[in-house]
Amino acid sequence: MPPTVAAAAPEFAAVANPRSRVILASLIGTTIEFYDFYVYATAAVLVFPHLFFPAGDDTVALLASLAIFGAAMVARPLGAVFFGHLGDRRGRKATLVGALLTMGVATFLIGTLPTYAVAGWIAPALLVVLRLAQGFALGGEWSGAALVATENAPAGKRAVYGTFPQLGAPIGFIVANGLFLTIAALMPSDDPSRPSLAFLDWGWRIPFLFSAIMVAVGLWVRLNLVESTAFEKTVQAGKVKRLPLAAVFRHHFREVVLGTFYMLATYVLFYLMTTFSLSYGRASPTAAVPGLGYDYRTFVLMMIGGVVFFGIFTLLSGPWADRWGRRRTLIWITLGIIAFGFLWVPMLAAGPAGVMAWLVLGFTLMGMTFGPMGALLPELFPASMRYTGSGIAYNVSSILGAAVAPFIAVALWQAGHGSPFWVGVYLSAMACITLIALLLGPETRDVDIEH
Repeated sequence: MPPTVAAAAPEFAAVANPRSRVILASLIGTTIEFYDFYVYATAAVLVFPHLFFPAGDDTVALLASLAIFGAAMVARPLGAVFFGHLGDRRGRKATLVGALLTMGVATFLIGTLPTYAVAGWIAPALLVVLRLAQGFALGGEWSGAALVATENAPAGKRAVYGTFPQLGAPIGFIVANGLFLTIAALMPSDDPSRPSLAFLDWGWRIPFLFSAIMVAVGLWVRLNLVESTAFEKTVQAGKVKRLPLAAVFRHHFREVVLGTFYMLATYVLFYLMTTFSLSYGRASPTAAVPGLGYDYRTFVLMMIGGVVFFGIFTLLSGPWADRWGRRRTLIWITLGIIAFGFLWVPMLAAGPAGVMAWLVLGFTLMGMTFGPMGALLPELFPASMRYTGSGIAYNVSSILGAAVAPFIAVALWQAGHGSPFWVGVYLSAMACITLIALLLGPETRDVDIEH
């Protein structure tokens, strides 16, 4: 009796794409994605308000810089639709190469931009264009990387392989913040509230230009990939959709909604533990809205310590999800996130040890909830529309969770007169929505993703 498609495919995929190539191909793009996020986020606060807007009102310049930063969130769903269409019609390999090249060129060009003093309003206009290009490319990056990992995974190890693109988040954080800390140490400033002249002159460009090295490695790896068996069988069976987006919303709208809310707690937790925590950690205890009062370097080093646990538990979550199922694993983890939201005040009030424990626990939960998503979202959709469906769910959730979470958190922080209690409650509430989605959704561990 001939082997079934589900049994034969992993063996074929393992020969076609060696494990090391699959791991690196799925990891490199998301590493660049999160590296880009942290490099831009840091520059948006430290550099761009000084260099890309006219002198005068520093607050207005900062808000304008952060608005450009947020513009990428608008472009991400558009990128998910565009690259998802190509990925479901033309194949995963070529689409991933295009997404990575677009992202790499845009990031590199930011490091070459003229400043406002040189080009006037052309400078921030170019910054907007390149930021939109980054978001557009990132919209197609994650789902393609997840598909490379899961569609090439051996039988019974899809969640393990699905953690590799997720590992790009902690690696990107460590590389980006480590590089900025190194540059800041080599170019010290006499004024702690403002970067040094050397840093503003040319030092800030280094992290953006450095991304070209990672992109070159990623392109080399991805150009050597062989197309996934799942896509080849879709082509051979004549199941390629003329309009994957229309097919997703016509036949799998429920899965799009479920996938979007599966990711909600993950996105909110991620942006609270990174963007909000850095603001809260650096704010003075005597400020109008008091914080913890740590200096930038100290708190970032503490965050890096927490992110190490993010990486460790991202990898550990894969075997758990393969053994116990995605749904069961994530239900328990989401219950942990709900409980964590109510622990913020006692942990943060316990001094440096409590703050460090808060960072470690938050990033540990982040790794545990983020890891299984690399397998879960692709498993919700058939091969003929998997790139589009998983990409839309992932990136629409980024708007609902990532785009608004920092603003809501700051408003709740201010409303609490410096207490993070309501910010923690907000996290717990969003995790409750994710829990409901998980309870309503199916288990996907045993789904045959070759069809």
